[in-house]
Amino acid sequence: MSSVTASTAPAPGPEGSAPAPAPAPARPRLDWRLRFAALSLIWGFSFLLIKVGTQGYAPFQVTLGRLAFGTAVLAVAMAVRREGLPRGARTWMHLAVAGFLLNALPFSLFAFAELTIPSTLAGICNATSPLWGMALSLVALREDRPTRVRVAGLGLGFLGVLTVLGAWQGFHGLDARGTALALLASLSYPVGWIYVRRTLAGSSASHLSLTGGQLLLATVQLAVVTPLFTSAPSSLAVGPLLAIAALGTLGTGLAVLVQYGIVAEVGPTTGQMVTYFVPVIAAAAGILLLGETLTWSTPVGAAVVLAGAALTQVKPMRTG
Repeated sequence: MSSVTASTAPAPGPEGSAPAPAPAPARPRLDWRLRFAALSLIWGFSFLLIKVGTQGYAPFQVTLGRLAFGTAVLAVAMAVRREGLPRGARTWMHLAVAGFLLNALPFSLFAFAELTIPSTLAGICNATSPLWGMALSLVALREDRPTRVRVAGLGLGFLGVLTVLGAWQGFHGLDARGTALALLASLSYPVGWIYVRRTLAGSSASHLSLTGGQLLLATVQLAVVTPLFTSAPSSLAVGPLLAIAALGTLGTGLAVLVQYGIVAEVGPTTGQMVTYFVPVIAAAAGILLLGETLTWSTPVGAAVVLAGAALTQVKPMRTG
């Protein structure tokens, strides 16, 4: 659940990030596998942190806090690397839309969803983003052609969704509103990725600069909306506040920088694999730390969803 604008990417991270090829960084101090594991943990725990945050603050306040902390991290990174914000009114207009679709909207929807559904289910719903992306790209992106494998993956993935939701028993015991909000949040990400590919692919600004501008505008959007729909908390809830701070600094700030480094070093195909570890970690965190429970259909359905999502990312073989 991140916040990256990019011109090319086969699959996103769980925060709406769509990593694009970047210049190779200086030799990293940590092996990319360790950073990959850390990124999986950070994003996997994001759903637990959202749940904890909403126990003390309104969903819009949780989202505003995570965006503010995440923006601060990127601002520091930009200052260290001596990079400025993008220029041009048109670029800023596109970044405003990207910030809404990739950050302000899905972050808020997940926060509202977790008022009534477990963090484990929210994490699994997030894993449907590649499925939505596949379905949308077949319509909106001419370069993405359907293949039998990818269409089969799409069908398999949504069969997994129905399994998670317990369709055969009439969705008994399911909070329809919360689940719908989480699925809508997951749909918002690929809509944002497609918009970014169509509008910002040729930008001369660096990816860090674009992401910083995007997060800044998303923060402004929430800063306007939050006072209109929420009131100031009557007391300072320290635990939830720390959860929001961790969610923003780690999951929405630091994770973006880590992801860039991984993609630059090993490529987007390997970098995207983090998507498939996130729901597993989210489920484990929810069960072990929050005492959430799962029926057999949830992990089985989640495995089917991930298998389908993986198939949708299989590129057609070139001939000739």
